[in-house]
Amino acid sequence: MTAIRVGIGFLVAFAVLSHGAVEVWSQSVLEIGAALLFLLWGFLAVRQRQVEIHWNPLLAPLLGLVGFVLVQWFFGLSVYPYLTKVEFLKLAAYIVLVFLAVQSFRNSKQMRPLIWFLVIFGFAVALFGIVQFLTFNDKLYWLRPLRYGGSPFGPYVNRNHFAGLMELIIPLGLAILFYRAVRRDKLPLVGLFTIVPIGALFLSASRAGILSFCFQLGLLAYLVWARQSGRKQLPLATGVILLAGAFVVWLGVGPTWDRFARLWAQDFSQERRLMMLEDSWRIFLDHPGAGTGAGTLVTVYPQYASFDDGRVVDHAHNDYLELLAETGIVGGLCALGFVVLLFRRALMNLQSDQSAFILAARTGALVACSGLLLHSLVDFNLHIPSNALLFALLACLATSSLERQPTTSPR
Repeated sequence: MTAIRVGIGFLVAFAVLSHGAVEVWSQSVLEIGAALLFLLWGFLAVRQRQVEIHWNPLLAPLLGLVGFVLVQWFFGLSVYPYLTKVEFLKLAAYIVLVFLAVQSFRNSKQMRPLIWFLVIFGFAVALFGIVQFLTFNDKLYWLRPLRYGGSPFGPYVNRNHFAGLMELIIPLGLAILFYRAVRRDKLPLVGLFTIVPIGALFLSASRAGILSFCFQLGLLAYLVWARQSGRKQLPLATGVILLAGAFVVWLGVGPTWDRFARLWAQDFSQERRLMMLEDSWRIFLDHPGAGTGAGTLVTVYPQYASFDDGRVVDHAHNDYLELLAETGIVGGLCALGFVVLLFRRALMNLQSDQSAFILAARTGALVACSGLLLHSLVDFNLHIPSNALLFALLACLATSSLERQPTTSPR
């Protein structure tokens, strides 16, 4: 299963580096890659002459949502079946990769490389984002012009989605530091891999991203404090946060404060967002049962728009309202079931006997998912394939039942 694990890591990296995999070509690569990995898994299972299927409770609501989107498309419940078909293929790729992750990451030995990969990869992307910000020439990767504008940071066209990626990765490094889950000589390296992404997050000047990160800090501190064994680690955690703050100041906090200062000055922008939320709610009220069809907001919204400024509205800037508008109560119940199972199972896992590293990984994964769920109230990170895929993988990490390994030192 090593090839499966490597393939999953490659697709995660590809999705991030290809601007979040928001374009047709990159989504196609992601979907084809998922299909090829599934075929490889089937081949390996047949060659070993045994098929052992492992289960994660989060697969149930995910399968329910994907199945309902298939019904919308196949039975003509969507106002635009083609867009629903595209959304179905994208969701199917997510669930295939999550299923493969559940099958291939079965114990702590297999899980460790994934955690280290995400921490190091997050550091590399954050460092790239900082360098690009300081030398920006109005082109992505210094080569690709921004044809439709945007507020880019790192490989993302929208800085809020870069912030969403950082929200998913930073808690992993912070949790490792908070629990001292690695040898003492590795702590400075983990600190570096964590502080640089924090600096990049603040430099991106994403208001929702920064506020979500502050929420993550509070939640992580509470989870560590709740464990008697974790309370003695809080002084180290405080030191890490202070170093991160110093790094942010050294980078320059001017752009961040300027963006916050413009929050109330941009009355039109904020008013427009509120209108988008109200309009999306009206779409749901008119289609409460099955919604208008996954992926169809861009088509339906003009009929409900409170005003027309010539801009295309393809997302509601609230993942929950958009889900309700497109999939109705059925989709909403699937999402609710997912969130309830996520927190219930993840909190149960945190109480189990496990190594310090896996405890840190599970804690960081739960905090990461919590932060992005909060951010989704004002943005659409869960409609960005790279962030949605990583969110789903971390949710499964937080809730998975890992096979026991021979007892060894957690360090």
